[in-house]
Amino acid sequence: MSTGAELLREHGLRVTRPRLAVLDVLTGGGHLEVDEIARRVRVRLESVSTQAVYDVLGALSRAGLARRIEPAGSPARYEARAGDNHHHIVCRGCGAIVDVDCAVGERPCLMPAELHGFDLDEAEITFWGLCSPCRTRRDADMAS
Repeated sequence: MSTGAELLREHGLRVTRPRLAVLDVLTGGGHLEVDEIARRVRVRLESVSTQAVYDVLGALSRAGLARRIEPAGSPARYEARAGDNHHHIVCRGCGAIVDVDCAVGERPCLMPAELHGFDLDEAEITFWGLCSPCRTRRDADMAS
């Protein structure tokens, strides 16, 4: 397994403390908002601006080491899982986000009926619903 420094170098990026810290936060898992990433990075580095975190996230995303997702009605979120064409389920109640692998494994969503001259390389699909805890709360509220 590559270290953060090795990953950055392999993707043509300079190794800096903010990049290493942001990459470490992202590889910890989740779908994190910039403010949460910045908060966690500051625990490691003591001082880093929110703009610096945005800059690092932009560089990591362009290099394929991070993915930016924007569920409707939610701020942008970032994750380390990138380049594998996975999708997301978002809970309408609490906003929890869960990864969903491409169901067929062949990227069927990359083949729409009409291509309109585009050369497609990625699809972003978001499923919406209620997670189990939110569904349980809703059902309890409806029963009372």
